Amino acid sequence: MRFLFVAFILLAPPPIKPWLMRTLLGARIGRHVRIGWFAAISAHHIAIGDESEIRALTVISCSGDVAIGRYSIISSFILVYGASDLIIGDHSYVGPQTLINCDERVRIGSYSALGARCMVYTHGSFFPYTEGYWVRFGPVTIGDSVWCAAGVFIHPGVTIGDNVFVNSRSVVTQDVASGEVLEGFPARAVTTMDRLKRSMTPRRRDAAARQILAHFVELGLRRELRLHVQEHDGQVTVQVRGRPYLLLCVPARGAAPSAGDLAGRRVIALVTRPDWRVPGHTHIYPLDLLTYRTPRSNDPIHNALRSFLMRYYGIQLEYSDLSK
Repeated sequence: MRFLFVAFILLAPPPIKPWLMRTLLGARIGRHVRIGWFAAISAHHIAIGDESEIRALTVISCSGDVAIGRYSIISSFILVYGASDLIIGDHSYVGPQTLINCDERVRIGSYSALGARCMVYTHGSFFPYTEGYWVRFGPVTIGDSVWCAAGVFIHPGVTIGDNVFVNSRSVVTQDVASGEVLEGFPARAVTTMDRLKRSMTPRRRDAAARQILAHFVELGLRRELRLHVQEHDGQVTVQVRGRPYLLLCVPARGAAPSAGDLAGRRVIALVTRPDWRVPGHTHIYPLDLLTYRTPRSNDPIHNALRSFLMRYYGIQLEYSDLSK
């Protein structure tokens, strides 16, 4: 009977999949969870946190438990299978065409990512063990803030610590200490994250926000949306379906825009000023790059910029109010 329920959910329209999983499978599904076309999960217990997404044509079939945290994304064309558990933390990402074998438990921490076409195995064998050949079993653990770039292969029994970067097409055959940068076949440490990461002063964070906004204007507005954009003194104006927009940065230092500056337009703002308050009687959508929060909206430009921040710059923002 459970197989029939899963098959029915696989074919069901996306808007009703969360409800069907709660009703038919007893799954614990958070608010605003999205499950795409021809995607389904089969497991002993299923839990998916608020705002997470399982995209189209993905199948997760585990005999153990499946738990996916808040704001995590499981992309398209992904196959997860095995006799044990899949545990994924908050704000994590599994890229398209990734394969995860869960014959032993696979645990992926928070703010971690597997790029496109990664492979994770917890069991390896083909030649007969009774003829003297090897077989290997072992859980795989990936810590918090780990980025495995495209095409990384992780062997059974590997544990990767926190704050790690594994370069593309690397093969990880042994445990990785926290804070390392690896590449190669087999993967070897080449430097540390502390050496690569620069310290961010308020001035540098302001400069980063300006760079992001300029890139969004060129790639997001001009190239993708084909909009006519005007720029003047660091502010961007654009018309979308007859509605005037103003895009700007609210820097940590210097003058902040007043209510009079913002009146009459819909405003999208990248904010790097601590404890900045939205001026009264203004229609503004702030994307706060210090608290990493933004209001929920259906505004197309606001949502395009939020997606742009995550896709191109690794900046993940939570919604200010989950109740809406």
